Amino acid sequence: MASTYVNDLRLNEMGTGDESGSWGNVTNTNLRLIGEGLSFTTKDCFASDGDQTETVADGATDKVRGMYLKVTSSATLSTTRVLTIAPNDMSRMQYIENATTGSQIITIKQGSGATVNIASGQVKAVYLDGAGSGAAVVDAFANLSVPTAGDGTNTTQVATTAFVTTAVGNAEPFPSGTSMLFQQTAAPTGWTKQTTHNDKALRLQTGTVGTGGSVAFSTAFATPAGSVSGAPGSNLAVGAGNLAVSMSGNISDTSISTAQLPSHAHAFSRGQGNFNFGSAPNGTAGFQNGGNPSGVTSTGATGSGSGHNHAHNLSGSMTGAPELTGSVTAGNLAVASTINVQYVDFIIANKD
Repeated sequence: MASTYVNDLRLNEMGTGDESGSWGNVTNTNLRLIGEGLSFTTKDCFASDGDQTETVADGATDKVRGMYLKVTSSATLSTTRVLTIAPNDMSRMQYIENATTGSQIITIKQGSGATVNIASGQVKAVYLDGAGSGAAVVDAFANLSVPTAGDGTNTTQVATTAFVTTAVGNAEPFPSGTSMLFQQTAAPTGWTKQTTHNDKALRLQTGTVGTGGSVAFSTAFATPAGSVSGAPGSNLAVGAGNLAVSMSGNISDTSISTAQLPSHAHAFSRGQGNFNFGSAPNGTAGFQNGGNPSGVTSTGATGSGSGHNHAHNLSGSMTGAPELTGSVTAGNLAVASTINVQYVDFIIANKD
């Protein structure tokens, strides 16, 4: 009886009496092919830019037999290409990855039945139903039913796209009543525009927040007009206040010399007769009477009025402070300046 290969891995099923003397080798080959059918394999299935058919070899190694088949192409695909996996009576499960060049879809086919499209770079789990000429390829996970997460679920589960979208849309990253600034005219969806504060500046605060001031922002920073004229007046007066001065100590006596005396002469009466007083104290000639009549005369002048000092040990202190009374008036002083600050408007909105 001849060997057959009608199983889904295309292994050699030896008939009675077949492979005499080679049974061990054939069995070992079959075991290797079983391993290949459970492995990851890569095969260039598109050597040219066109539809291709790959037929799993009977009783011999073939990369298309792998459970995870990475399909590559040495050609750059220009459009969607069909990959037919034969024979059409082989039924099995495979993971197929589209790793072809050209960023094109590949269509997996077995017979005239359904096919599965795999986008470039994507992987799909498919099964080949092996129904012969009408064989179909089916997306094994297209209708897969798995438990999905519900509201309040804290365990790890699969979530549908719709569930995730709804959950994200209902998420509340900001508690209700939160106030935030927005650089737009209308409040975003889910927020309410506040109108309490308008035309005001922003102030950074490290402590307790609050509000203040009485002049609107646009008024305070408007462009004033005018010129500088006039002069300020003043009626200021300085008073002694409660100033007090105290002193202690004394001034020493001093003796003055003839030179320190003011310049002066001394008058005296004289009688008749001859007399001579000699030299004056300052070295000038003294008075001589040469028999002149008696009368009143004076000595020569002496002294020059030079200055002199007195030693002292005086000390003292002053306490108190003077006081300043009165006020300064501006008169008719006017000042013109340009304050036209740039700004960006924000609104404050509260989370609903």
